Amino acid sequence: MTSPETLLATLTPLLAAESRAEAAAAGIDPADLEQAVWLRLLERLRADDAPERPADWLRRAVRAEARRARRTSGRERPYREETPHGPEPDHGSPEGSALTAERRRTLRAAVTRTPGRCPRLLNAMLDPADPTYREIAGTLGISQGSLGPMRSRCLGCLRRMLAAEVPASGRRGRVRGTDR
Repeated sequence: MTSPETLLATLTPLLAAESRAEAAAAGIDPADLEQAVWLRLLERLRADDAPERPADWLRRAVRAEARRARRTSGRERPYREETPHGPEPDHGSPEGSALTAERRRTLRAAVTRTPGRCPRLLNAMLDPADPTYREIAGTLGISQGSLGPMRSRCLGCLRRMLAAEVPASGRRGRVRGTDR
C-alpha cells in the first residue's frame, strides 16, 4: 500500500488539473472541489479501503463531486425578502421586531448544531463588530487561505439545515383541479 504522503505528492498536480477542468461546469470553486475529493480519499484510507489505481479513482471522484455540486446548486434557491404569506412587516413594528428576533434565534440555534469548527466560524462571522477575514482566522487559529473554503462548507451545511426546518413557500406536489 502506498503511504498517504506519497499519494498526496503524486496526486496533487492531477487533482488540481482535474478540479480546474470540472469546477466551471459545476459552478463551484476548484479549491472546494479539490478539498471534497481529498476528504473522500482520506475517508477511504482511514477505512483501509485505498483505491488500487489512485489516479483513475481520483478522476472518477472529481467528476462525481462535480455532479453532486451541480445537483445541489440546482436545488438551492436564494432567500427572498418576503414571507410565504406576503410582504415582510415593518421592522419598526412589534410584529417585525418579533419576526426578526425569531429568525435570529432560529439561525443561532442552527449554527450551534453545525459540525466541527463551523459553530466557532459562523459565530465569528455573525459578530456585530464585523471582523475581517484576517481577524477571524487569527481568532480561530487557522490560515486565512483556508477560511474561504471552510466558510463555504459551513454555510452550505447551515443552508441545508435551515432548508430542512423552514417549509418551502407555495404548493408542492400535484394539485387536482375541479375541471377534470
